[in-house]
Amino acid sequence: MSGWLLMGLPGAVYDTGISASWIAIGLICGAYLNWRLVAARLRVYTERSGNALTLPDFFSNRFNDTSNALRIVSAVVILIFFTLYSASGVVAGARLFESMFGMPYVTALWLGAFCTIAYVFIGGFLAVSWTDTIQASLMFTALVLIPIIVLYQVGGWGETVEAAQAVNAASVDLLSGISTVGIVSALAWGLGYFGQPHILVRFMAAESVQVIPNARRIGMSWMILCLAGAVAVGFFGIGYFAAHPEQAAGVSANSERVFIEFSILLFNPWISGILLAAILAAVMSTLSAQLLVCSSSLTQDIYKTFLRREAGDKELVWFGRSMVLAVALIAIALAWNPESRVLSMVSYAWAGFGAAFGPVVIMSLLWRRMTRNGALAGMVVGAAVVLLWNHYAWWGLYEIIPGFVLASLSIYVVSLLDKAPDTRITAVFDTVKTEILAIK
Repeated sequence: MSGWLLMGLPGAVYDTGISASWIAIGLICGAYLNWRLVAARLRVYTERSGNALTLPDFFSNRFNDTSNALRIVSAVVILIFFTLYSASGVVAGARLFESMFGMPYVTALWLGAFCTIAYVFIGGFLAVSWTDTIQASLMFTALVLIPIIVLYQVGGWGETVEAAQAVNAASVDLLSGISTVGIVSALAWGLGYFGQPHILVRFMAAESVQVIPNARRIGMSWMILCLAGAVAVGFFGIGYFAAHPEQAAGVSANSERVFIEFSILLFNPWISGILLAAILAAVMSTLSAQLLVCSSSLTQDIYKTFLRREAGDKELVWFGRSMVLAVALIAIALAWNPESRVLSMVSYAWAGFGAAFGPVVIMSLLWRRMTRNGALAGMVVGAAVVLLWNHYAWWGLYEIIPGFVLASLSIYVVSLLDKAPDTRITAVFDTVKTEILAIK
């Protein structure tokens, strides 16, 4: 989850009504399937195929890619879409500081990015992992507390729904104001989970495969409650600001500010500060992970593999930090436009990773016959279709759907046309399959 959970999703619900919650439903389904189908298999496969540190590293080891073509293509995909994804986090942070301190958008942009870069520089993955625990707790508290207070302020559930209906009768109906294509597109957000490097790398870094079931239960419980809270913030905002139009200037200018406005309007400054810190927590949580994955990919998959094979640990650390800074600066440039929207930027990057990596990850873990060339075809086709479809927006269909489907077909067809995998590759696959069956 990132800043879009506290800004993008509530803003979408505020704009269109409860029908936007189809996105949350799709994400819950996708996350659960990701835990079930991918987490344990990826953790075991990571260990059995050379203890990969990054997703490109895993792909290269999985298919014994001595040409390093998989490393290069996957690193390029990561750079393109993570930079865009990181830009959405920078926008979310800028909106926060802009609202809190009344500072210009560009100044807020730099301040938000600096906060995240600083602690990634200091502690790397360990710092990110520990701060994620604290940040998740803060986000959870905020998303549970604000809807309860809003209900109390408006007068209860019935009054809130009536006020929302008065604004737009369709806003209270899950099936109104949205087409079949819209519902399918919203549910398709769930496909993105299978290809997110910053999520998959957590599976790879799990202490052991035995901890995954408990991690799944905790993670899914937290996710469901947080998504429900985010939807509630947006939906209750419709009723609240309809009843208090004199306070609606902020959300009228930008609906993604609904959480910020509630935090400022409903609480004293001390509590508001804590709640607004939840947005910063959400931004820092994901942005730091994204910057770190980008840096790791550039350091391990490009610099050490092609440029400086003999590089020592200290040199790699400093190169990695310089790459964190470089990617962050590009993200700031992409976020420079004050009209940037968090949800649209996240949607694009989410689709890119889901289509380029999702089918490759799933089929590499489940299909013995898959080949390196099949994986390459899947990555290229998935990324290309998303880039093209987003530009033309055919039929209003979310680009992850055609990207995911065509990437899967490309993997299947190219793998069957290719020669069968080497026996060493299939032997590792069989070993992993046996271990997974033993765990279950």
